[in-house]
Amino acid sequence: MRAVVRERYGDPAVLRVVERDLAAPAGDEVHVRVAAAGVAMGDWHMVAGLPSVLRLVTGLRAPREHGVGLDLAGTVEAVGPDVTGLRPGDRVLGCGRSAFAETAVTRAGRVAVLPDHVAFPVAAAVPTSGTTALHALRTGRVGAGSRVLVLGAGGGVGSLATRLAVLAGAEVTAATARADLAAALAGFGAAVVDRGAGAAALGSGYDAVLVTGGLTPLADLRALVGLRGTLVLVGAEGGGRVLGGLTRQLAAAARDPWTRQRLRSVVSRENPADLARLRDLLASGDLAPVLDRTFPLDEAGAAIDRLASGAARGKVVLTVGGRAGDGDGPGVS
Repeated sequence: MRAVVRERYGDPAVLRVVERDLAAPAGDEVHVRVAAAGVAMGDWHMVAGLPSVLRLVTGLRAPREHGVGLDLAGTVEAVGPDVTGLRPGDRVLGCGRSAFAETAVTRAGRVAVLPDHVAFPVAAAVPTSGTTALHALRTGRVGAGSRVLVLGAGGGVGSLATRLAVLAGAEVTAATARADLAAALAGFGAAVVDRGAGAAALGSGYDAVLVTGGLTPLADLRALVGLRGTLVLVGAEGGGRVLGGLTRQLAAAARDPWTRQRLRSVVSRENPADLARLRDLLASGDLAPVLDRTFPLDEAGAAIDRLASGAARGKVVLTVGGRAGDGDGPGVS
């Protein structure tokens, strides 16, 4: 089967498509015939090896794992002997190893059965960004009546967090520098403001402020949060090559014990319950990710480039065996 790999760190040009063999699934392993794979900033980090502190985990001089990609949607091809509840032919969404491939290996607890009416590209856009958004909202104690500001609402996590916060009953302000996404975010039920319009336009005194990327100083972010509110930092984009955006997260952790505000950082934490919830929201139509474009497997590098450059209008997805084009299915576009 064909798979996207990288054997050294660098820009997306280091990616290439190779033929790989898979052993039969063992234990609770599941082989998924990938129809679509979501592209996330995490994929760029893994390809570039930046910030370089990540290489302590992924490999100092070269990546230990050559495959790329995490989010997937497709059809179960084979299951291991310990798998129950899944069988070949089931449509699924979830996370797996080396998802940028014709067939990906995952485990039964990392996928959920997908209804027939949900398009694969739509489903592939949700797993990591959606579970991260849910974790961020829980960290921010977001619920009915909460006043919430989402900074970076035009990104994958930010747009899903905006919609999920509205569904939780919160009063949501979505701040984005992407004017072309304002209508989609307003359609989610949020008030939309220009992220670059200044502090007065953003407001203050929020119960929770969710920040997805960017380099806004910690002091400026805290000024947006109420006296007992929560600042939630998501992702590690920007900053220096060694720590990247982790510098701001470390500063928040150091300051947190000394203030009545809660200063927190979150990373993706996939779990079956969150994945099932996202699946159900997709199935009901209550959640529809903003889709930018789809790319074929051979253009994985171009897909990552588009996302990392900031040109993408919502989520970028690979369609395995398909052609480049506009996002399809019931997603917002």
